[in-house]
Amino acid sequence: MTISRRDLIKVGLAAGTAVSMPSVLRARMAPTDARTVRMVMGDLTVYDPIFTTSDLATFHGLAIYDTLFSLDSNFKPQPQMVGKWGISDDKKTYTFELRDGLGWHDGTPVTAADCVASIRRWGQRDFGGKLLMERAKDISKKDDKTFTISLKEPLGVLIDLLAKVSQPCLFIMREKDADRPATEQVTANIGSGPFKFNHALAKPGASVGYDRNEKYVPRGEPSNGFAGGKIVNVDRVIWDNIADEQTAVAALQAGETDFIWSPPADLYSVIESDPNLALQVLDKTGEDWCLRMNHLQKPFDNVKVRQAMLYLINQEAFLRVIAPDPKYTASVTSIFGNGTPYSNDENTGWFKKRGDPERAKQLFKEAGYAGEKVVILQPTDWREASDASQLLAATLRKIGVNAELAPSDWGGLSKRRANKGPVEDGGWSIFISSASDFSLGNPVAQVYLNASGDKAWFGWPKSEEYEALRAKWVDVDTLDERKALARKMQGIWWDFVGDTRLGQKVTPIARRKTLAGLIEMPSLIAIWNMQKA
Repeated sequence: MTISRRDLIKVGLAAGTAVSMPSVLRARMAPTDARTVRMVMGDLTVYDPIFTTSDLATFHGLAIYDTLFSLDSNFKPQPQMVGKWGISDDKKTYTFELRDGLGWHDGTPVTAADCVASIRRWGQRDFGGKLLMERAKDISKKDDKTFTISLKEPLGVLIDLLAKVSQPCLFIMREKDADRPATEQVTANIGSGPFKFNHALAKPGASVGYDRNEKYVPRGEPSNGFAGGKIVNVDRVIWDNIADEQTAVAALQAGETDFIWSPPADLYSVIESDPNLALQVLDKTGEDWCLRMNHLQKPFDNVKVRQAMLYLINQEAFLRVIAPDPKYTASVTSIFGNGTPYSNDENTGWFKKRGDPERAKQLFKEAGYAGEKVVILQPTDWREASDASQLLAATLRKIGVNAELAPSDWGGLSKRRANKGPVEDGGWSIFISSASDFSLGNPVAQVYLNASGDKAWFGWPKSEEYEALRAKWVDVDTLDERKALARKMQGIWWDFVGDTRLGQKVTPIARRKTLAGLIEMPSLIAIWNMQKA
């Protein structure tokens, strides 16, 4: 699993630039139809949301596939494809019966065998899914509409794992697609969800299209978060890839697109001043940004150097680079984020609003830092992270650290961060990433919160004491018990410093005011429920 983050939309404008749109482009773009929604989303290059954790691939999955359970607006799991379910007295066997009316886009019925194969494939990728597979004695079809999950020992969070909305989600695919390894892409794009992928409209690098699935049978309950009835109010949704942000905003102003997923912060004021446009925060929990340090190599194999980074970071300064408008940012000191039930202030005495560079310098000295090169991976096609990387390099140099930027596109960064070797052999020291604040409430599935060494996410933090506590999470029954466990886990984390947080950013979408009904939930963009005046 890789950490999810926004697909990259390249930038090329400065604050205050007047918005205009080339007349040639205007001539090529037909006005949007009243039953068609056009959305500027980025370039969807991989369609399989289990093979990749790209945000766009996950949004694509949410449109064409369905899930066994979904989260409502209170983040509680609710049945979606499941009609009825039950658990045995010993809490080791779960039985699920599919609801009526489920069918694949190719006209065949959804079966229990499809669900079993999909769970098994998802379990190869997702950390929570891997836990389920470790605890599972058997996952099998009982009849065409019923399947069971039998466990070796109880797993109280099982339904929560099945309903998770952070990548990779448990999307149900046809058995013949899900039977392939998770390392092999599914390319059929045939689901059972509220939208059908329009293969004829797919233009690589330019756009993809989705048509309303007329045969989709929504649940009878009202829409509530990602749960309830998935009602489709439009005939077609087209995702455009407009790499130049100025052009994208101009298209929004001209009514040639209805929605921009990631509008440029430099032009928020332009968007807000247009009476036909609005900024709207769909994910109110936002994203937490952090530094991932390579725990395997110098100098970050030394805990004092990692502790130095806690004191070095001035979150205010980094947030000004990541999101210039302060109303969309906040500092964050809890490993469980700002908006989860487990956010706490345990062992956060190191935090100072503007950092403490002198203390950081002293800790580098105590660690015996001898001028080793610190290589910072800089994603040049992700502006905020690229700028933050440059600020980080300058901040380290100010206290005498030999910091060097390694610029590349995100693809190059993704490849290099898998190298566990020293920087002399193509390794790395630090890179910047982000994760949904909401997802940080689930230490079982969230890779940021894993400290299992070689089995952990990039950076490979290791703490046996922390991991022993994390292993207890799935067996704790009450919210209060989990809160107490979270405090203990955080206390240990900030001692060995699994990573360093840079702050929290909330990103609004931009839309024309004629587009309404957007679902306000963390992490994912859903395209059902939308209405266009």
